[in-house]
Amino acid sequence: MTARSYDPWKRAIDIVASAVGLAVTAPLQLVLAICVRGWLGPPVIFRQERPGKDERIFTLVKFRTMRDADAERGLVTDEQRMTRLGSVLRSTSLDELPTLWNVLRGDMSLVGPRPLLTRYLPLYSPEQRRRHEVRPGVTGLAQVSGRNAISWDEKFAKDIEYVERRSLKLDLLILARTAVEVVRRAGISDQAGPTMTEFRGPSAGTA
Repeated sequence: MTARSYDPWKRAIDIVASAVGLAVTAPLQLVLAICVRGWLGPPVIFRQERPGKDERIFTLVKFRTMRDADAERGLVTDEQRMTRLGSVLRSTSLDELPTLWNVLRGDMSLVGPRPLLTRYLPLYSPEQRRRHEVRPGVTGLAQVSGRNAISWDEKFAKDIEYVERRSLKLDLLILARTAVEVVRRAGISDQAGPTMTEFRGPSAGTA
């Protein structure tokens, strides 16, 4: 089976798995929503526009993990804005549970290149832009190869490798490795802070 011929099967798996996942995790998501509301206040859900397949824009949903930026309170950087609860949610990937709704809708897949910020779109090289040939994923080859601890060059290389090699076998391997990485809490942050450093274009791929 070629990568392209696998895509309809991949979508069918995404629909079934995300629907089951949403139903099974509904009680946990309710508890987490109450915790986020109590710790951070509204809104409970973080929403942000991201580019999907063929660079179509969709709204990504996750549990909120950071306080709002507030220079007067010293809340400027991601590290300053990150809460203790948010750190736990991110390190366990529990903040991603609402993203199953994006998978069910067809915005995303369980496995694929992670959806990045829309402002990065003009910065990609033609090769890097190929990451948008498939639906973005909740997890991906780059995430199980170091998550935020690898450079942008390495991340994009893994994204393109996935686009070219995608298959059921590879997806199952990535999902299994994701479970291991979440348990180990490995690669959550890069050396500069709790999130990945800013992408500034191909010439700054290792920034």
